Amino acid sequence: MIIGLFHQGSGLGNQLHRYIATRVRAQELGVNWRMIYNPNDSNKETGFKGKSFIKIDKDKIIDPTDTMISGYQFWGEKKIEADGVDIRSYDPEFNFVKDDTIIEGEFQDERYWEHHEKELDEWLKVKPLGMPDDLCVIGFRGGEFATVPDLFLPKEYWQEGIDIMKKINPKMKFEVHTDDPKTAKKFFPKFKITHDMSVNWRSARYAKYAIIANSSFYIFPRWLKHQDLESLGAHLDGDPDITIAPKYWARHNTKIWALPSNYYKRFQYI
Repeated sequence: MIIGLFHQGSGLGNQLHRYIATRVRAQELGVNWRMIYNPNDSNKETGFKGKSFIKIDKDKIIDPTDTMISGYQFWGEKKIEADGVDIRSYDPEFNFVKDDTIIEGEFQDERYWEHHEKELDEWLKVKPLGMPDDLCVIGFRGGEFATVPDLFLPKEYWQEGIDIMKKINPKMKFEVHTDDPKTAKKFFPKFKITHDMSVNWRSARYAKYAIIANSSFYIFPRWLKHQDLESLGAHLDGDPDITIAPKYWARHNTKIWALPSNYYKRFQYI
């Protein structure tokens, strides 16, 4: 069995990357899998944050006992820092993880899971939302991000993204999907703002156009949106799907690549 870890306080994006990596490695080995709450966390959360709209067998997400995990090996994704900046990316040792191992890591580099496109689409299946082709979803991250100057994206980033979208379609409409409607309102006073995790994630999944924050919440829904046609070898009539993301990801403001694992070939970076 391959066991993945959920940590106290992890957001949905982080949970999904750990979940997907666990399932990918288990499938490659032909073994079973489980997600557990880190036994070292003192106040464990009691649920998968996406359970209202992403279906995972509840028996696969458990609170472990010492007996259950005794005898398991532990493998952790290497964390690499340079000048105080996290520059981790893909750790190829992941491919050598054996059965009966607990795995730990962020697993946000697409090389961990890009070769399992069809499975990802199934594992992260959600109820579709009908999204008009003249609508751009703005995935705005506020909350604790707003307290970190190096991390929080400035108005200039969002405006540049909007300008690009208006060049595609001068009549483009915009909706803001966010964890922090109060802060979002300050940035986008004229746009509709939605604060609903299910609607936010599914809107990002099915919108033709999106401008996203440097948040793991938006990675899988946007990556899968591009995957739909690419995986089928289909050709688009008219403009392709577009996802605008912040260059340098977690350090857009200081122009130093932090978390180069968050470079995705399907996104357009500004």
